[in-house]
Amino acid sequence: MPSETRRVRSCSSTSSTGGGHGHRALRHYFRHEVLPLLSASYSERVGTALYSAASEVAQLLAWTAYDAGNHRLAHHYLTSTLRLSQVNGDRMFGARILTNLSHQANYLGTHAQAIQLARASVEGGKGQSTPRALAIFTAHEARALANAGDARGAGRAMNEAERHFERADTAEDPDWLHYVDAAEIHGEICHCLRDLKQCREALDHAQRAVDSTDPQYARTLGFCRMVLAQSQLMSGELEAAITTASLAVEAGDTLQSSRFQRYVTDFQTEVSEHSGNPSVAAFSEKVRNALARLDDD
Repeated sequence: MPSETRRVRSCSSTSSTGGGHGHRALRHYFRHEVLPLLSASYSERVGTALYSAASEVAQLLAWTAYDAGNHRLAHHYLTSTLRLSQVNGDRMFGARILTNLSHQANYLGTHAQAIQLARASVEGGKGQSTPRALAIFTAHEARALANAGDARGAGRAMNEAERHFERADTAEDPDWLHYVDAAEIHGEICHCLRDLKQCREALDHAQRAVDSTDPQYARTLGFCRMVLAQSQLMSGELEAAITTASLAVEAGDTLQSSRFQRYVTDFQTEVSEHSGNPSVAAFSEKVRNALARLDDD
C-alpha cells in the first residue's frame, strides 16, 4: 500500500474521539492533505485504495460533526462520502453511508426519510455486501420503522438482521465493518424494542448489549446503558434505572457527545414524574455537576 494511503487510513483509525475534540484537526487534515491527493494520477489499484481511505476519513468527519450536534455539516460530509464511494464503485460502502444518513434522519425525527434511506441502503447493498454488512443495514431499517411506530415492519427487519448476522462469519469483511459484532446488533435491536415499548424484550437486548460491549467504546456503552435505563423505567424498576443511568453519566467523556446529552435529557424527562424521589433528585444533581465541569473545561 502506498505511503499516502497508509497515512490516510492511519488518520481514519486513530482520530476516533467524538464531538468537537478531533473534528477540527481531522477537517484540516482532510482539506489540506487528503483532497489534494485525489486530484493526482495513480494506477487503478492505488487510486481505488486511496479513494477508499479518503471515504473512511470523510465519513469519520461526518460522525464527529453529528456527535457534536452540527447536523448540516454532518449531512454535507455524508453526501460527500457517498459520492466518493460512487466514484470508487464501492456499493457496500455506499450502502453504509445511506445507513448513516438514515441514522441521522431517524435522530432528527424525519421518519419517512429515515425509512426511505434505510431501504435504499438494503437494496443498494444486495448482491454486493457481506452478511455482516446486511445485518447492520437491515437493523437500521428496523430502527427507522420502530421509531415510526411500524411494529410489524420493524419486527420483520429485526428478524432479517438477526438471520444475516448468524451468517456473519461466512464471508471476509472489510476492516471498516469489524465494529459490527453481537453487541452492536443487540444495541440496535434494543433501541427498536424500546421505541416499540416492548419492555421485556428491550430489557433483554439492552442488558446483552451492555454486557458484551467492549469498554473501550465508551459512547456506545453509554448509549446502551441509557436504553437499558429507559427499559428498566418502562418496566417499573425506578431505582435500577437511576443506577444504570448514573453509571452511563459517570463513565469517561460520554457527556461531551451532543447525542448522549439528548439520551440523558430524554431520560430526565421520563423520570420527572418521580421528582420527589431522592434518587431522582440526586441523579439530576449529578448531571448538572457533570455538565458544569464540561463548561469549565
